[in-house]
Amino acid sequence: MYMIESKGGAIACMLLALLFLGTWPAIMTLTERRGRLPQHTYLDYTITNLLAAVIIAFTLGQIGPSRPNFITQLSQDNWQSVMFAMAGGIVLSLGNLATQYAWAFVGLSVTEVVTSSITVVIIGTTLNYFLDDRINRAEILFPGAACFLIAVCFGSAVHKSNAADNKSKLQNFNSLETTSSFQIETNHANSGLEKEKAKEGTAAFLIELEKQRAIKVFGKSTIIGLAITFFAGICFSMFSPAFNLATNDQWHTLKHGVPKLSVYTAFFYFSISAFVIALILNIRFLYWPVLGLPRSSFKAYLNDWNGRGWSFLAGFLCGFGNGLQFMGGQAAGYAAADAVQALPLVSTFWGILLFGEYRRSSRRTYVLLISMLFMFIVAVAVLMASSGHRK
Repeated sequence: MYMIESKGGAIACMLLALLFLGTWPAIMTLTERRGRLPQHTYLDYTITNLLAAVIIAFTLGQIGPSRPNFITQLSQDNWQSVMFAMAGGIVLSLGNLATQYAWAFVGLSVTEVVTSSITVVIIGTTLNYFLDDRINRAEILFPGAACFLIAVCFGSAVHKSNAADNKSKLQNFNSLETTSSFQIETNHANSGLEKEKAKEGTAAFLIELEKQRAIKVFGKSTIIGLAITFFAGICFSMFSPAFNLATNDQWHTLKHGVPKLSVYTAFFYFSISAFVIALILNIRFLYWPVLGLPRSSFKAYLNDWNGRGWSFLAGFLCGFGNGLQFMGGQAAGYAAADAVQALPLVSTFWGILLFGEYRRSSRRTYVLLISMLFMFIVAVAVLMASSGHRK
């Protein structure tokens, strides 16, 4: 199997993982905004997510002089570590599934900030630091985690300020009316949208988006979205420490003489469990949907090719991103690898570029947004600087 030997190689893996893991949420958001049911999107996504792990296992897991390789470990008595890897896959899959719904309610940028910073970095990084026998420099690592926490405060303020901006836009829209079901409709908007596409950031744009998207959010409490977001964050905080235990056996659960799981074997089992739980839950959601989504069927899913290519791409990006994160973590410490959870940097970029988030917002919102991004940049740099080298 191929092993990363240098700190530079580990950091390169983290940076590439940061790009991949920050991009796939934007793609999933794009399909939802175009009206594709999230159940259909996630089923497609989970197929290629597993395929990415299989590709990594049979290539990087087999080449190179390091032993044992991937295929050899499949027949070894290492079920204890396999269970840790599969537990990590289950909680990650639950977290990703939850965030798919949270993006619609809370927004791409704020959802990623909350899940990545409060729970993953603060809880997950602390656990990984002690599991890794403190190979990361604490005097650098924990100030980096504090920077994420500060960014969370800015992110919450951004969400509050932007929500107030949007509320003001809708209230000032001259023909706006709210129905008893809280669905916003307006004849003026309809006639205007027929003539030309609404400009991003305007009230007409918000109304047009609500009519087109799969998950309807007007009139629903943001508490729903925040609750989903915090649930996702708790799930995310557990997957990296579980994977750490699977590959390093800090609790000495393996029998004497049995090799520890390689990062490739662990990632393979990790992805299988993520695939199975996602398949079970999303097939159930086809027939018993949540949050007011329309009922679907497995046949309807198979026939839905609208956005399937984007969903497949999202799965590949997430799969390869997770693989790169774990490869970097194995070499430099999983606490430092949690720097890739600064993916809101990338997600916010895509949110602004693709979806017009924060367009025509107030000056206060822009100042808070810039402050949030600045703290994330500082946090990424500090966490990566804390990386050590596993002996």
